[in-house]
Amino acid sequence: MNFKRSSRRSKIPDVNLVPMLDVLMVVLTFFIIVSMTLTLQQGVEIDLPSDDASPSPEAEPPKVAIIKLDSQGQAQFDDKPAETSALTAQVKAFLAENPKGNVVLQPSEQLPYDQVVTLLGDLKQAGGERVSLAIE
Repeated sequence: MNFKRSSRRSKIPDVNLVPMLDVLMVVLTFFIIVSMTLTLQQGVEIDLPSDDASPSPEAEPPKVAIIKLDSQGQAQFDDKPAETSALTAQVKAFLAENPKGNVVLQPSEQLPYDQVVTLLGDLKQAGGERVSLAIE
């Protein structure tokens, strides 16, 4: 009987890196292609008006009503004294007469901010998005 002698030294296994690198290159290529297709700008095509078209003379600019508040809380609606309690009715009437009109609230810098916010909230309920606060 002939027994093979087992060698005491074990053989170190070889790791073949070529198939692993092939797989990594395929995955890298896939991600590059996918990222290129996802970064293409997508949008909606619209026709913008040209500079040649002049506005029609019939179109009037929208009217703007200015409400001024002084430091004592006294209101003026288009440079006419008004009561703050009657401002919402005046704003509703102005916006009914001018469907494209806007209302701007110009408070004094010394007026407490909570009064401005309260009045602006009341005016917004009366006029919706067409009521704004002047910042200067």
